[in-house]
Amino acid sequence: MHIYIDADACPNLIKNILFKAAQRTKIHTTMVANQNISKPPSPYIHMRQVPSGFDIADDEIVKLVAPTDLVITADIPLAAEVIDKGAAALNPRGEMYTEHNIKSRLNMRDFMDTMRSSGVQTGGPPAISQSEVQAFANALDRWITKNKK
Repeated sequence: MHIYIDADACPNLIKNILFKAAQRTKIHTTMVANQNISKPPSPYIHMRQVPSGFDIADDEIVKLVAPTDLVITADIPLAAEVIDKGAAALNPRGEMYTEHNIKSRLNMRDFMDTMRSSGVQTGGPPAISQSEVQAFANALDRWITKNKK
């Protein structure tokens, strides 16, 4: 069991929850990013820096992930690849991606991408709310409870 964080875009509030959970549960947790991200000293928290480039961090996570692992990401195509490998994927806003909802999320992402490329201003996601931070913490605790042996 391992937790991987798609760390380049993961909010600091979420990383801090993950750091505390790693320390408390002794689950190895690795941030993967194309820049060095500071972490607290812990034998359970790791940083894996990859070269800059399109999807290089995502590709590294897919290469490393195993069916017993959890990946924290807001990247829907990455979540789909993680699910295809039999692992779990959790959004920083607290939504667990599943085989049942990932296709519709991919379709919506592709639709919005098409809209943006045709010039429609869609704006970015809103800032993460306190209720979403709490939803993330709850979903993480449920996953750990269910999967920790």
